Amino acid sequence: MMTEAQILDMLREVVHPGKGSKDIVSLGMVEHAAFEDGKVRITLAFPGRRDPLAEYLIGSARAAVIRNSPQGTQVEVETVVRETAAPKKKPALGLEELGQVRHIIGIASGKGGVGKSTVAVNLAVALAREGYRVGLADADVYGPSVPLMTGTEGALPEAIQDEDGRELILPVEKYGVKWMSIGYFSQPGQALIWRGPMACNALKQMILQVRWDALDFLLVDMPPGTGDIHISLVQEVPMEGAVIVTTPQAVSLADVEKGVNMFRHENIDRKIFGLVENMAWFTPEELPDHRYYLFGKDGGKKMAERFGIPLLGQVPLVQSIREGGDEGLPAALTDRPDGVAFRALARAVAARAEED
Repeated sequence: MMTEAQILDMLREVVHPGKGSKDIVSLGMVEHAAFEDGKVRITLAFPGRRDPLAEYLIGSARAAVIRNSPQGTQVEVETVVRETAAPKKKPALGLEELGQVRHIIGIASGKGGVGKSTVAVNLAVALAREGYRVGLADADVYGPSVPLMTGTEGALPEAIQDEDGRELILPVEKYGVKWMSIGYFSQPGQALIWRGPMACNALKQMILQVRWDALDFLLVDMPPGTGDIHISLVQEVPMEGAVIVTTPQAVSLADVEKGVNMFRHENIDRKIFGLVENMAWFTPEELPDHRYYLFGKDGGKKMAERFGIPLLGQVPLVQSIREGGDEGLPAALTDRPDGVAFRALARAVAARAEED
C-alpha cells in the first residue's frame, strides 16, 4: 500500500521544462493519485490546448513512480482536459512544419552498437559544412545521445504558439545544424519507461511539432532494430528513404538484411540511399596512413553488392571519433581521416538525394 502523499512525493521528481522547471505537483497537474486495486493510479490534468510535452510528462510520471516503488508495482496514468476557457477547435498534428524540407532521410541500423548515432550526427555536421541547411531529429527515445554528442546537454528548447494556435518547439542550433531530441526534456540519467504507442506519439511530436523552417535535409536518427515503432514512424512521417549503417563483420549480414527488407516491404516501399560501413578499419591517430582491418576487410562492400545498394562510404575507427563524441565535438568538424570520410559520405548522400 502507498499513500497519496507518498505518490505525490514521487511525482515531484517530474519537472515540466516549459513551466520554469516547476514540478507537476506544484503546477496542480496531478488530479488524482492513489493505490487502488493493486495498482498506482494517476490522473494528470492538462489545459484545453494540448501541451506539446504531454507524452513526455505522462511517460515521466509513470517512470518516477516505478523507479521509487517496490519491484513489480503496476502504474496506470490517465489524462483529463481541464477547460479554462471556451474551447477552440485545435488543428491536428500534421505535416505543416515539414513543408519546407526538401529531403527527409532516416539513419537506420538492424541492431545497436554499430555507431548509427555517431554516423547520423557527423553526417548532419558534414552536410552543413558542405553548405546545406540541415536538421536532425533524434528518434531514439530509449537512448537519446544527440545532446551528449553535440555538446548541447542542458539546452532547453523553447515552446511557442503560432498564429493558428498550434504549439511548436524551436530546435537547438549548433554547428550549423538544427537539433531536436527527447533528451533535452528528460532529467540526466532518467530512463523513459514507455510502451510502444506512447513512444510513437512522442516521436511524432519530436518531428512534426518542431519549427524546422526551410531545410535541405532533415535526418532522422531512428531507433536500432526493426519493429512497430519503425513502421509507425515511416508511415507517419514522409520519409524519402534511409541510409543503413553497419560494421564489416559477416555476422552483421543478417541485421543489414532485416533493415533492407523493412524499407523494401510493400507496405513501406522507401528508397534505400545506400550502406555506410562504420569502423571499416582502425587508423592510429599518429599513423594516419596505416589501416588495420580489425573486423575484416570490405565487409560493407560485399553486403552492398549482395543487396544491390550503393556503398556510400567507409568510416575508419579512430580514437578521436569516440573522444569527440564524448566531448560534444563531432569528428566531421575536423580534417582528420575520420572527418574527411564523413565529408565524402555527405557528398555521396547529397548526390543520391538529387537522383530521380
